[in-house]
Amino acid sequence: MSNVIGIDLGTTHSLCAVFREDGPVLIPNLHGGFLTPSVVGMLESGEIVVGSAAKELRVTHPERTASCFKRYMGSDRTISLGKNTLRPYELSSLVLKSLVSDAEKFLGTSVLEAVITVPAYFNEHQRQATKVAGELAGLRVKRIINEPTAAALVYGFHARDQERQLCVIDLGGGTFDVTVMEVFEGTLEIRATAGESMLGGEDFTDRIVSAVLQNEKLALEVAELKHPLRVARLRDECEQAKRKLSNEEVVRIRLPDLDGTIPENPKEFRVDRKAFADLSEALMQRISTPIDRALRDARLSPQEIDDVLLVGGATRMQLLRDHVASYFGKPPIMEFNPDEVVALGAAIQAALIENDTAVNDMVMTDVCPFTLGIEIAKEFGGQTTAGYFHPILHRNSTIPISREEVFVTVSPNQHQVEVRVFQGDARKVVDNIALGSLLVKDIAPGPAGQPIYIRFTYDLNGLLEVEAYSTGGTKHRTVLTNHVHGLNEDQIKDAIDRLQALKIYPRENLEYQKLARFCERMLGEINREERKQLDRALDYFEDAIASSNKEECERAEEILKAVLAELGIEYFENDDE
Repeated sequence: MSNVIGIDLGTTHSLCAVFREDGPVLIPNLHGGFLTPSVVGMLESGEIVVGSAAKELRVTHPERTASCFKRYMGSDRTISLGKNTLRPYELSSLVLKSLVSDAEKFLGTSVLEAVITVPAYFNEHQRQATKVAGELAGLRVKRIINEPTAAALVYGFHARDQERQLCVIDLGGGTFDVTVMEVFEGTLEIRATAGESMLGGEDFTDRIVSAVLQNEKLALEVAELKHPLRVARLRDECEQAKRKLSNEEVVRIRLPDLDGTIPENPKEFRVDRKAFADLSEALMQRISTPIDRALRDARLSPQEIDDVLLVGGATRMQLLRDHVASYFGKPPIMEFNPDEVVALGAAIQAALIENDTAVNDMVMTDVCPFTLGIEIAKEFGGQTTAGYFHPILHRNSTIPISREEVFVTVSPNQHQVEVRVFQGDARKVVDNIALGSLLVKDIAPGPAGQPIYIRFTYDLNGLLEVEAYSTGGTKHRTVLTNHVHGLNEDQIKDAIDRLQALKIYPRENLEYQKLARFCERMLGEINREERKQLDRALDYFEDAIASSNKEECERAEEILKAVLAELGIEYFENDDE
């Protein structure tokens, strides 16, 4: 059996799986659950914690935690973590390291290779940044696969003999994808994909947060600067409220004080399903647009789709399910856990790469989600104007693909041409994403109109190779893998050094840290007398942790959990509950 793991590197949660004889199997984390929060935190000691402990820390010490950094993959954005400044791919690598450690404990062997999923609508910069994050975590990234494609692989694995037109609606914590595909005779053929990389469940939570603050005559941006603890606690309350609205008609949100604590008799903000729908109206319109585009590219109507599959934790929102059912005229399907199905699909993809006999009757095709092309000049009224975009590979072309086109020089005796590569659908390159460039030299002297041959090759990992040459000239070639914003060889080396310098909190004690940070969060939610009781038990527990005496830690842990139970506070051992 192969030990190539499949990883769903998510905005809010991440998890991994491996393929075994009977199919893909989820890998538990050290807390016994499958979902690891994609949160990185720094303790007062300067040690790094990842996952549940960091998620608890986010409410009480937001200045020492980082989350939702997947949204900024491939950009030049930096994120402060205590005194450290890290880039999104560095933070992602810390999450990946945690997942690899879980996998190695589960499998009992080293894990060196992985398939990592990304949103279908991730651009080239974002895909490459994800690959670099994997490499920084010590992995050989065998394949970057689109999240909806991974989810569809699970449905295809369990229903290979069916022939269906499927539409996968994938709404995660921070990204949205829609993919249209056809399943027939064990083959999954991607027809079209569309989406937004800055739209997810977090945006729906933010709408509720903003509504609460507006009711208090505050803007979200101002409140985050002036009262970060209050906003951190409020966001946690609003996230819980959003989830409850899937099962309840009305929820009440407790309003924290400026210091982030919830008073004994807090003010409350009431939200019902209709109010939530009104707050989310603009977001739902943004969801409809990519669905329209994907169906149009696939040349299908909503009525021609046999099944609509829901993927991603945010698809649990009743608001979204109702919208999808209305759009397609049929209820959507959620056969598999939407939080887990992408990781399972990544493990199936790993099995396909490794030619596992259990999947030798499955075939999958994918598409290039974006239009890729170059900058050209056009002539208007006898004058040549640069800055126009010419597509070479059109979006939703089946990959791998290679296509060559012929262009010409614009000036007599032009000895070189800079081929500037862009991604997008806008008419002018200024409105598209610049991916890189390639210089074509040694063009033979002659009048304007000398031919320049340009070939684009796009592979299954979403990496673009550009080749260009003139008649009789040298072929010039580049693979656009080193054009992530803020990413070159020196910066990658710097990232490695910076990550190695970070002190990681001992893994075997992370459950203690999760419990301690949970109790610290609860201190802000209970009354004065209860607070005293919990505070004493927490002091004893943290003193035991500092002593490194295992028996003392276990005794203090039992006491602390008993106090929580006495106070009626439910503590979940893992984040899946």
